[in-house]
Amino acid sequence: MRTIFILFATVLAVLSIFLSRKPIRLSPPLLPGAHDKLKDAEVISLSGVGAFGGESIVFDPNGEGPYTGVADGRILKWQGDDKGWIEFAVTSANRNECVQAFAPKMEHVCGRTLGLQFHQKTGDLYIADAYFGLMKVGPNGGLATPLVTEAEGKTFKFTNNIDIDEEEGVVYFTDSSTKFHRREFISIVLSGDTSGRFMKYDIATRELTVLMRDLLFPNGVAISKDRSFVLVAETANGNVQKYWLQGPKAGTHELFAELPGFPDNLRRNSDGDFWVALYSKKGNMEKWLETKPSVRNVLAKYPYIVEKVQTLMSGLKAHATAMKLNEEGQVLEVLEDGEGKTLSSITEVEENNGYLWIAAPMMPIMGRIKLQ
Repeated sequence: MRTIFILFATVLAVLSIFLSRKPIRLSPPLLPGAHDKLKDAEVISLSGVGAFGGESIVFDPNGEGPYTGVADGRILKWQGDDKGWIEFAVTSANRNECVQAFAPKMEHVCGRTLGLQFHQKTGDLYIADAYFGLMKVGPNGGLATPLVTEAEGKTFKFTNNIDIDEEEGVVYFTDSSTKFHRREFISIVLSGDTSGRFMKYDIATRELTVLMRDLLFPNGVAISKDRSFVLVAETANGNVQKYWLQGPKAGTHELFAELPGFPDNLRRNSDGDFWVALYSKKGNMEKWLETKPSVRNVLAKYPYIVEKVQTLMSGLKAHATAMKLNEEGQVLEVLEDGEGKTLSSITEVEENNGYLWIAAPMMPIMGRIKLQ
């Protein structure tokens, strides 16, 4: 095993160096029936406010925005092409050292805002901060307030995505791991960590309930239009689970859809369909690693090698893939940027007023494309 480890580490190191000098495109081909339209997305820069890596996209009850949380812990608001972005909120009061647009090693200090969702009746913005738990900030922004940071005696380490049932007064959200922080997300995949949980928070009573346990990287959350079920993306398993809220199956869950990659956030549109953002599709390397648990276990124990895997994956230039599913989990539409020219890895697709807004967490931009 030691010989295999050394050989594999050496190969990864050499490849990562080569790819850093001359990136090559080894990402999988377009999915059957996909439309290569995301390459034509309009690019909205975040660099004017020194920002990088928008994760989630929301609009407030007045239709203003979008708002997005970026890698340095801020939540920004878009004021249109003329005015651009302004700072709306933060999740950490200790921001003296938060001067870099992208600094994963500072996330535990600066915060990393992931899922966002406005309460349409109150105007409050609910926030899933990867390090600080479920939080809330008022309609005027500012410093967010923590609501809950642990469940069943286990502190959240990777609070991820949320959706709100305003009729019931409940926030549904995920915590991707109780063992690894957000910046260690590849370790979750490689180790097969199943400590992830799906929960609900009662706004009125402040009661927290764990609905699903033993999940492998739970991520995106979206409630159905009739509020009979809620979807939870299980990133590392490449699937979406359906948790029943009403009816004879209430309190149980079942497979909703299997996907050709790693799903991130989920968003429901006004028709009741769901947009799924694939962070990346499964290529030959990912498929090979799935069959080699011993190799994954070794990699998960050595942060240096994991870093090389991350470098290698970034060199492969993943391209954007967005899938629209109906309430039965059937694929209605697939949009891609086949060569990753405009958008690479994406985390969320938000449909609003005739446009698709697209979050790109590894780029200093947001994408926007007009629907036909």
